[in-house]
Amino acid sequence: MSASNVQKLAGVLKVLVTITFACNLIALALVPGLAMMRGFQELLGLSPYERYWELPVRGGVLFLRCWKWVWFAGVYDVVLTIFLLFCGACTAVILWQARRVLDTVLAGNPFRKENGASLRRAAVCCYLISVAALLRVLWGLTYYGSIAPLLTYNALFVPIFFMGGLLCLVMSALFCQAAELKAENDLTI
Repeated sequence: MSASNVQKLAGVLKVLVTITFACNLIALALVPGLAMMRGFQELLGLSPYERYWELPVRGGVLFLRCWKWVWFAGVYDVVLTIFLLFCGACTAVILWQARRVLDTVLAGNPFRKENGASLRRAAVCCYLISVAALLRVLWGLTYYGSIAPLLTYNALFVPIFFMGGLLCLVMSALFCQAAELKAENDLTI
C-alpha cells in the first residue's frame, strides 16, 4: 500500500525532527563552553609557532575543560549554563515526544491515547521552559537592578513557550477525544 500525502509529510518531518534532536544533544554538550566563550577569544588565537589544524583540537579541549571551569566562574556564567542545560533538556524531551507522535502517523494509526500522553509531556516541558525563563528574567531584574532583562530572549520565551504548552494541551485533548471516538466506532458494526 502506498503512503498517503500525510504519511509522506510525516516522514519528512520525522527526519527533520531527528536531525534537530541530534543537534540539540550536541549543543547540550557544548553549553558550558558557549556560556564561557566571552573570555576565551585570546586563548583561541594562533601563535606564530602553531598550525591551523591545532586550533580545532585546542578549541575542543577548551570546551571539554569548561565543564569543570564553568562552575567556578562568575554568577552570570553559572546561571546561564544551568538555564541553557535545563531548557536544552526540556527541548530534547519535546522533540522526542514529537518523534513518537510522528511514528504513529507513519504507522497509519495516529488516533491513539499514547499521542495524547506524549503531547501532555511536551506541554509540561513547554511550561517548565516558560517558568525557567520567567525565573531568569526575575533574577536578571534583581542582579542588574534595571529593566534591561525585559528586553532579552528570556522575556520572549515566557509567552512563547506558555502558548506552546497551551497548544500541546489542546492537541492532546483532541487526540484523546479522537482515540475515544475511534474506539467507539470500532465497536459498532
